[in-house]
Amino acid sequence: MTANWRAALLRLAMAWAALLALFWRDAADMAAIWWNSSTFNHCLLIIPILWWLVDQRKGELARLEPRCWALPLLWIAAAAFGWLLGAAGGVALARHAGLVMLLQGSVALLLGPAVTRGLLFPLFYMFFLVPFGEEFVPALQTITAEMCMWLLGLTGIPAHIDGIYIATPTALFRVAEACSGVKFLVAMVALGALVSNLCFNSWPRRIAFMAACVVIPILANGLRAFGTIYIAHHGNLDFAASFDHVVFGWVFFGIVIALVMAAGWRFFDRAADAQAIDADRLKAMSGRPLKPGVAAAALAAITILPVGWSSIIASRASPVPAQIDLPAIDGWSRVDYRPAVAWKPHFAGASHTLLGRYRNAQGQEVDLFVAVYDRQSEGRELVGFGQGAAGGSGHWSWIEGCDPPASGRCERIATKDQHHREVVSFYRVNGTTSGSGSAIKLATLKAKLLGGNQQAVAILVSAEQQRRENPRPAIDSFLKSIRTVDKLADHMAGLD
Repeated sequence: MTANWRAALLRLAMAWAALLALFWRDAADMAAIWWNSSTFNHCLLIIPILWWLVDQRKGELARLEPRCWALPLLWIAAAAFGWLLGAAGGVALARHAGLVMLLQGSVALLLGPAVTRGLLFPLFYMFFLVPFGEEFVPALQTITAEMCMWLLGLTGIPAHIDGIYIATPTALFRVAEACSGVKFLVAMVALGALVSNLCFNSWPRRIAFMAACVVIPILANGLRAFGTIYIAHHGNLDFAASFDHVVFGWVFFGIVIALVMAAGWRFFDRAADAQAIDADRLKAMSGRPLKPGVAAAALAAITILPVGWSSIIASRASPVPAQIDLPAIDGWSRVDYRPAVAWKPHFAGASHTLLGRYRNAQGQEVDLFVAVYDRQSEGRELVGFGQGAAGGSGHWSWIEGCDPPASGRCERIATKDQHHREVVSFYRVNGTTSGSGSAIKLATLKAKLLGGNQQAVAILVSAEQQRRENPRPAIDSFLKSIRTVDKLADHMAGLD
């Protein structure tokens, strides 16, 4: 190893150590997700794979001369800004991706265009360190349920679907989050990207193989779920549950991987011993050089700025009342809360939560839930995965959307015992009231970056479905009596 390479690698090691120290919370959060979430256990294998990919290239890389390069500062600036947006909006995915992009950018900044081109695939593959995919769970649950219904129809098993619940003469089945197949899908995509790089030269073949790695796991998961229902219908429910866990957890995944690899084998067009990169071709690459001291200073300035601004954001005061009470609503009286099945929306980390039942003179009953946050932060978001009317580990599951009121959202939820509710939700942050999660994330982002009220409020109005009666008229009547949701939310947050 030349003195130039030793100096460059020392600078890179120091830069990575500084970045991981500065963003240690995000690094620790990612590592905890890899270790504790079965969906992302495969990420633990990505690090040794990255080491192996670099080791494949080290012989040719040694023939190149590393040097600092100016262009990656744009990538680093984009990463730092993305991290800041994630920190302000409470979006862990943006923060985690921002950290990975900073690590990637520092490699390009300190090693130069030729070395970066030689490391392009390992640098890209680092994105699989970011835990992502749970955002697709609801869609995958729906696809799996619909596939089960289609296959049940082909086999002549009578069935009825209600959202993610499938009823057969034998039992009622719920396509739970764990049955969505998301862990299978994200691991398969990571494997597909690796195989596409190692085994194919043709881009059409790479794209086709990646498409197969997306489509086949989804189809296979639907087949697995159908198989569980089929076995339960013709056999024993407990055996079906055990069969599903063992087969899908230990055998099924391996079988599908083997089938995909076998199908793609005949189309591999890259020799197993093919050289990963060609140093002679890379030597011609050029870019605007930087002095190492300037590169280090620029990297430090760009990365420290968002962390400093985030600290300023966190220090802003955003008090809420020490105690809040459910409001008096004209035409409605408070009554004992006695639901057929207990229901309490999940809003982790809220400063206050209230839940109560109201009845009017016509005998209509609704439940009002209020959650108040003094500020939002990691694990304390107003909207997010697991938050809301059917969030947490309760008995309720989302079934379908329904006609939303102005500035709100509507959804139908149910239990496995076929108890149904309709829920209308309103979220309010910094003068914005909406039922849209993206709109509330944007309002939170603006409040934190540009200054504004940090307090956040969720107001949920729900009614149980009694027999086959439509619960929506009771909800609409209650909302009409509230008059203005905005004023109620601001009052609960102490902003009126």
